Amino acid sequence: MIMWGPSGVGKTTLAKIMAKLTKSIFKEYSGITHGKYFSLLLKAFDVARNEAALTGRRTIIFLDEIHRFNKAQQDLFLPYVESGGVTLIGATTENPSFKINSSLLSRCKVFTLNKLTIDEVQEILKRALDKIRKQNIPNVQMDEDALKYLAVMSDGDARIALNALEIALNMKSKKHITKDDIEQVIQKSLLYDKDGEEHYNIISALHKSMRGSLYWLGRMLTGGEDPLYIARRLIVFASEDVGLADNSALPLAIATYQACQFIGMPECEINLAHCVTYLAEAKKSVRSYKAYGLVKETIKEEYNYPVPHHMRNAPTNLMKNLGYSAGYKYNPDFEGSVHQEYLPKELKRKEFLDVFSPKKVDPETKYRESIKSEPGEQRIKTVPQMEQNVSTEIYEEIDFHYPFSGTHSHDITDNQ
Repeated sequence: MIMWGPSGVGKTTLAKIMAKLTKSIFKEYSGITHGKYFSLLLKAFDVARNEAALTGRRTIIFLDEIHRFNKAQQDLFLPYVESGGVTLIGATTENPSFKINSSLLSRCKVFTLNKLTIDEVQEILKRALDKIRKQNIPNVQMDEDALKYLAVMSDGDARIALNALEIALNMKSKKHITKDDIEQVIQKSLLYDKDGEEHYNIISALHKSMRGSLYWLGRMLTGGEDPLYIARRLIVFASEDVGLADNSALPLAIATYQACQFIGMPECEINLAHCVTYLAEAKKSVRSYKAYGLVKETIKEEYNYPVPHHMRNAPTNLMKNLGYSAGYKYNPDFEGSVHQEYLPKELKRKEFLDVFSPKKVDPETKYRESIKSEPGEQRIKTVPQMEQNVSTEIYEEIDFHYPFSGTHSHDITDNQ
């Protein structure tokens, strides 16, 4: 059999339980270490088969990280599995459809183990505390908020939770564990393997759910600053501050970076001045910047729920049988809006975009607006300058075409 699931959910423990219940010999090996010494592993298979033939006692060979064995090595397991003299239990965190040979996979039953819930991790921790009280430290105490915090931060991995509890106990002399103690010993682990199953789940979910002065630019360039460094900051600015208010800002900033690469100084200072002027005059929007900040905050604070099954891709029969992609509504097949849940149903925060509304208004802007229509008021053309007191909270209504600064000694226009 193959047990497929994330780390710390009890794959090895389940294998040991099966060996105990069936009174079988249990031998444990890892694809990380024994992949290099494969001949020793095959010898263990031979010993197990002979044991079954001589005494009738079966052997369970548990292969942790079975996906670490290459395709040729996996093929050598087949004769032992087919003969029935050895019970093979493989454990993997990777999708068996892609990591296990089809010939071996067809002879094995795949069991999917889900990530432990917060309540389940809390129960494991409570049992561990009870055992510690009986064996070692009878007066050990742990605050309820610390227990829940540890369960959340362990992200469904019982091994992480138990290791953190052990470290916290070793740090404390009075054996009273608080939330502050847990915060010192654990950091939330985010499940994302760029080459693994979760990578494809999240990219599938993503696919389916679909501020500024020329003066300071001159100060940096004349001071010998690397123009590529400035160009990189302009690319960040184009998305962070201009954002959705002007979607031409980002392509221009990227083109400016490329221009600086192609021609270098001193000519590329004109390209930088071009981009800085455009970004200074562009309307500003931090809708996406604020929304993504809220996304990061949510990921840090809330449990990392798995990608809903209907949001997952299902390229293999195994994944289809597990319910991957079932019930997904392909938007191009529908006219008008499509009502579909794109986030885990257990997630407390479901809205991220436009949660924040602008509340501040720059008094200087109000004053300038009030004197626009007064007779005798002469407006001076210049490159817009951003003052320190301009609020970055007003991200859709600011019009930077009207100058914030006072009189200039000369004009900067397109004709000069």
